[in-house]
Amino acid sequence: MPSKKDLSADNQQERLQSWWVVGFVDGEGCFSVSCNKNLTTKLGYQVFPEFVITQGYKSLRTLQRINKFFNCGKIYINRRHDNHKENIYRYCVRSLDDIRGVIIPFFVKNRLQTEKARDFQIFCQAIEIMKKKEHLTDKGLKRIFYLKSTMNRKVKFTKE
Repeated sequence: MPSKKDLSADNQQERLQSWWVVGFVDGEGCFSVSCNKNLTTKLGYQVFPEFVITQGYKSLRTLQRINKFFNCGKIYINRRHDNHKENIYRYCVRSLDDIRGVIIPFFVKNRLQTEKARDFQIFCQAIEIMKKKEHLTDKGLKRIFYLKSTMNRKVKFTKE
């Protein structure tokens, strides 16, 4: 039985709802895969999947609440050295285990409503390649490069 404190307005406002998180990510989140040169690896590249939400300092509390909601990832500060008045904060989930065990299941159950749903599907394909360790092969790495080239408003067109 919930206590009166659990039902208080302050506590209700503190607890994020899944639908709210989905809407926020639809507007402010990003699913991405980076391929960084790394000469210590067999194929010369290291693959980094990442789920990110970026906000200014005024919305840092929101990122902290999202971090608590997912119970994984970290918040990083990007200090501004331009004419903007506030630093940027990034909530990032980079751990493959957390992406596979927390982030993907959440967004499979709670579907994104914007074009970001397409990016999420592509992201999932890249994660599946990594899960099978196929990104460690030339063919798998090329597939990752192709998938990343189609994400985040990039559309790969082929001649027919």
